[in-house]
Amino acid sequence: MPSNSIYMASSTDILNTFTTRMRQMILRFAEVKKENEELYAMVDQREKEIAQLKEQLGQAERDYNSLKMARMLEVTDGDVEGAKKRVAGLIREVNRCITMLSEK
Repeated sequence: MPSNSIYMASSTDILNTFTTRMRQMILRFAEVKKENEELYAMVDQREKEIAQLKEQLGQAERDYNSLKMARMLEVTDGDVEGAKKRVAGLIREVNRCITMLSEK
């Protein structure tokens, strides 16, 4: 049977090791918790940026559609002959592409 002093020393060593490990674990937990908070902050920031970019994209699409409509109105108002020529050219180009595809 081991003597009490050896048993006590061994228990003290075990207790000290356990205490040290617990402190290390608590410190690591604090580090991970801080890192987690920073990552959540980054995710929130990115989500705000994404929302802002989506809004900018939506505005750009609305502006594009407005400009496209204005251009169509401009064509119908004045340059009907030019528009007809452009459409005829586009039709010829499409027909040429269809012919090339049909030959393959």
